[in-house]
Amino acid sequence: QVQLVESGGGLVQAGGSLRLSCAASGRTLSSIGMGWFRQGPGKEREFVATISWSGGSTYYADSVKGRFFISRDNAKNTVALQMNSLKPEDTAVYYCAGGRYSGTRYLAREYSYWGQGTQVTVSS
Repeated sequence: QVQLVESGGGLVQAGGSLRLSCAASGRTLSSIGMGWFRQGPGKEREFVATISWSGGSTYYADSVKGRFFISRDNAKNTVALQMNSLKPEDTAVYYCAGGRYSGTRYLAREYSYWGQGTQVTVSS
């Protein structure tokens, strides 16, 4: 069983940056794709970014493309999400997820493992 724990959330002004981290325990992440999802107030959970097992392939939601960057360190069993130029509409609980496959995936149902989430609040 895999446990994922996110950290790095907080309150930031619009235009600022935050770096989220996801640490895994229980098994190595090096063979599976990883992703970040978010759920804003009154909204459904939505895809943000995904990265393949090797880190060689990434894919982003249009809403964050060019501002957010996903990366991974398989040696440390961690995944990160660098968020720049944050906007109030980025306010949400951000979830780290471990996929069922080695590649990039953007559907929540293709992920088996989920963290508890970390709150990101962007003030205007």
